[in-house]
Amino acid sequence: MPAGSFYETQLIILIGCCIFALLAEQILSRRKKTARDAVDSRLENGGVSNANLLGKLTRQYLFVYAMVMGADWLQGPYLYSLYREQYQFPERLVAILFVAGFSSGALTAPLVGAWADQYGRKKLCLAFCVTYTLTCICIIMGPYVPLLFVGRVLGGISTSILFSAFESWLISSAHSAALADSDLSRIMGRASLVNGFVATGAGVVSNQLVSSTHNFGSPFALSGAILTLAWFVIAGSWTENYGSTGTESRAQSAGIFQLKRLSEAWKIARQDKVLLVLGLTQTCFEGSMYLFVFLWVPSLQEATHSIDVLPLGYIFSAFMTSMMLGSLLYSAITSYALPSKSSSTGSNDSSLSLHAKLSSLVCAVSGLALAASVSSFDEKVRFWSFCAFEACVGMYYPVQGMLRGTLISNEHRATLSSLFRVPLNIFVVVSLITGVSSARYAVLSASSVMLGFSAIMTGLIIVNHADGQLRSRTDRCRKNCADQLL
Repeated sequence: MPAGSFYETQLIILIGCCIFALLAEQILSRRKKTARDAVDSRLENGGVSNANLLGKLTRQYLFVYAMVMGADWLQGPYLYSLYREQYQFPERLVAILFVAGFSSGALTAPLVGAWADQYGRKKLCLAFCVTYTLTCICIIMGPYVPLLFVGRVLGGISTSILFSAFESWLISSAHSAALADSDLSRIMGRASLVNGFVATGAGVVSNQLVSSTHNFGSPFALSGAILTLAWFVIAGSWTENYGSTGTESRAQSAGIFQLKRLSEAWKIARQDKVLLVLGLTQTCFEGSMYLFVFLWVPSLQEATHSIDVLPLGYIFSAFMTSMMLGSLLYSAITSYALPSKSSSTGSNDSSLSLHAKLSSLVCAVSGLALAASVSSFDEKVRFWSFCAFEACVGMYYPVQGMLRGTLISNEHRATLSSLFRVPLNIFVVVSLITGVSSARYAVLSASSVMLGFSAIMTGLIIVNHADGQLRSRTDRCRKNCADQLL
């Protein structure tokens, strides 16, 4: 069978599975919504329906999230080609440009998190739109190396904001609206699904733009336009929230380098083994994910026996569909397992326990998937192993986001989330400098081992912590009931 026919068939199968999962998730969500509406209908006069608050926050966040992630995905497919083919840069210079981006992300990650908590998450999200737009401008201005380095530095800063401030804004807004954990997990599941859709669409759009303009810089121009639109939407529809409350608290942490806030956040993480394991999981999983981006093409090319060129577009679409499938699976699990309405403490404990177990499972399955891709030289086995890994990516983001929202206090949420990105970026930079493509078996094997270790530590530390809280609460309830009977 020609390579194109095989991958086209697998893509159709994955899309079918995705549609089935979407229908199943919709049925569960409709049942949950019916139960929630029954509760909301009993609100006293003057009350505000949680369903209305949920719908408003969902629309506010997902519309912006779709734009900023779409702008990010538009830049991905042709960045290397722009440097290497259009600007005719040598391979070593291209690698240095990529390293500059990850390095700037590592150096500025703690600062952007502290700035988000201190000066406002909305302000940092607006700053992201500005810095990422400037990144696009620097890239398309031409083959001027100093300007391109400025663009990569701004790109690294922007990435740190993208994966800390937006999520922190959502969690804080959900808590301010007194939404249940099941509602927040549903928004995060939807965000992961939206990410898969816009990634697939961005790949198609960027391909069409390059084909029609014969210019690898055209997707970056569109990305800048979308980011400009996102700035206006955020400015007009989002409210501000902070990590600190009160002018005195903000004054204590004042300063461009936020040393006091960073030292406080690091002290909190260092003294709490649960947070350290949370950071370990972020480093292991996201580091493996970034390296996977560099490795999947040569891994499949090596395993193929077809004389045809691999249909990378079909394969990329299959991976994105797998990611959507993972996000739908997460939504279905949480819709079934989490109560739609509950009294805070019990809901928080059950949500923490469920997401801790899902985090351990996601790390374990993704580690096994990478191990299978290394141990087999069969093209189909590698393809489906990579699809399984991408499905884990679709589950990972909402699971990890919910854990961060539960385990990290609002005051330091963005700061700690960004601090956890420092070892992640260092890990990726070191791997890139040492040459991942020439040692991909070692890199994939090491990633598999790290993910397995992360799964074990999550099970031993975070799952036990969550189950201990549940047991303690159950014992207290039984004691109170016994006292009342007596």
